[in-house]
Amino acid sequence: MDIKRNGSQPSAPGPSDYFTGTVRLDAPFSASAPARISGATVTFEPGARTAWHTHPLGQTLIVTAGLGWAQREGGVVEEIGAGDIVWFEPGEKHWHGASPATAMTHVAIAESLDGRAVDWLEKVTDAQYRR
Repeated sequence: MDIKRNGSQPSAPGPSDYFTGTVRLDAPFSASAPARISGATVTFEPGARTAWHTHPLGQTLIVTAGLGWAQREGGVVEEIGAGDIVWFEPGEKHWHGASPATAMTHVAIAESLDGRAVDWLEKVTDAQYRR
């Protein structure tokens, strides 16, 4: 058993190559082999969002606070809120983040395939974000 105590890991800003706006990453975790799971708690300030991306084995989001938006390529922007669980299929191009007026926090969980859990793509434009 390995317990990472609350507050034992520093918060980190979301890298600007992969996020637009103010994003904070907390409590990152990853399992030891042979397990492949990893994730973090991610907080998006209003208007902040990920770039488009995919996951080789899919991704689960558990929204814990606030109000956010998520979109898969070719789909409509969906509203997501506290208590919602979002699943993105393996290889499904998507983005997610806060709504324009409200912050959003989620736990993001993904598995690695050949050492890779995410493939980052182009940033979501303001026009795409605003629908």
